[in-house]
Amino acid sequence: MSIASSDIFATDRQLVTGKSDLAPQPTCLAETGLTDTMVIELIVKHLYEGGVLSMSDLRDRIRLPATILEEQLTFLRREARIEIRSSTESTHRFGLTDKGRVVALDALMRSGYVGPAPVPIEQYCEIARAQTVHADVTDRVGMNAAFDKVVLPPELLDQLGSAMNSGRAIFIYGPAGTGKTYITQQLSRLLGDSILIPYAIAVGEMIIELYDAVLHKPAAPVEDVSSLALNRGHDQRFAHCKRPVAIVGGELTIDMLEVNYDPSHKIYRAPLQMRANNGILIIDDMGRQRVAPEDLLNRWIVPLEEARDYLHVGSGMHFSVPFDVILIFSTNLNPLDLADEAFLRRIGHKIYFGYLTPEDYTRIWRQNCDEFQIPYDPEIARFTIEELHRANNTPLLPCHPRDLLRMALDHAGYVGEPGEVTKERLRWAWKNYFVSLDTSVTDKPCAKA
Repeated sequence: MSIASSDIFATDRQLVTGKSDLAPQPTCLAETGLTDTMVIELIVKHLYEGGVLSMSDLRDRIRLPATILEEQLTFLRREARIEIRSSTESTHRFGLTDKGRVVALDALMRSGYVGPAPVPIEQYCEIARAQTVHADVTDRVGMNAAFDKVVLPPELLDQLGSAMNSGRAIFIYGPAGTGKTYITQQLSRLLGDSILIPYAIAVGEMIIELYDAVLHKPAAPVEDVSSLALNRGHDQRFAHCKRPVAIVGGELTIDMLEVNYDPSHKIYRAPLQMRANNGILIIDDMGRQRVAPEDLLNRWIVPLEEARDYLHVGSGMHFSVPFDVILIFSTNLNPLDLADEAFLRRIGHKIYFGYLTPEDYTRIWRQNCDEFQIPYDPEIARFTIEELHRANNTPLLPCHPRDLLRMALDHAGYVGEPGEVTKERLRWAWKNYFVSLDTSVTDKPCAKA
């Protein structure tokens, strides 16, 4: 069934409209939950950074309706902090006075954040709970549809589907190369709806940057803020995004799980798990991080038990936020070497990824032949399994077909026979793919001149 592009954009508009019930656009300052001081400081910081700006410019930058900004601009003009630099029949353009520049610099010394107006922490918590990632139910039909092109044993697919429904953390383990990282990333295909994510949140007078352009992907075409009427659309302090999927591996440190302060820019940034809220958080290569596994796991005990995370900012102010993620640990190490049984009991599902059967290996081989646009030869696949893997006592892994075929094709192109995969080329690929510690061949010293 084909869908016209106009139908797609109509659906996107419906999604955005539906979000207005969750976070309606404010019509007065009181409805924003912010103080006059915070909005005024944002205005002067934007004028300091952007120079002379119109009302439309300020509205697009601060993401508050003009009726709210007009009140603050009137106050700033009365206090001689801003002045009108130019005007037309439809708009004025504002700039800072000398007095205003002093106010802006003072504000920037306390907080370097210059962006959309923040959302109060209480409102953020309410909306995060309302759009919980655990509300969606995954069934066998949905799992089969999401993984229809992925070779997985049916029992493993059922394990993953049940774990996604559990609302508890998931521990995936098994040998390297068994597809753990790839499969966990594919679980994001089960997250069908979209969410609202604030650009920043306010904890008291502190502003914490939350939106991450790398992690948070737009769910619909970006609407022109200046075209929004006051009584339609969702609160523009929120971005309309797909549910996030955060993946972190060996680079993870314990500091990334706390509110981070950048002293050079004087900006607070939300921790990793908060940016992943209402989505999936994957701790890949567990045990390879620059932090002891027990310290990392202990950091999750309270959030896993209470579905709530406790954070603090540098001033000593403490606050809590929902811990609403599908938390997935993935490792090729023995789980008992990483955590004791008491902690593992808190993780509902432990799922083992093992080696492939010859039948599944052959299916993946055929898929990769189709992807590389080369003929599938069952004899070549049999040769690889029997005379390479089995003869060398090498387990069958999902990564092997793609890697071996690609190397064989590299060699074929090099010798001027592109697309020709032969047994001889696969032997060559095998020899170059695996590390050989053959001690029968010794290095001889170079002859002296």
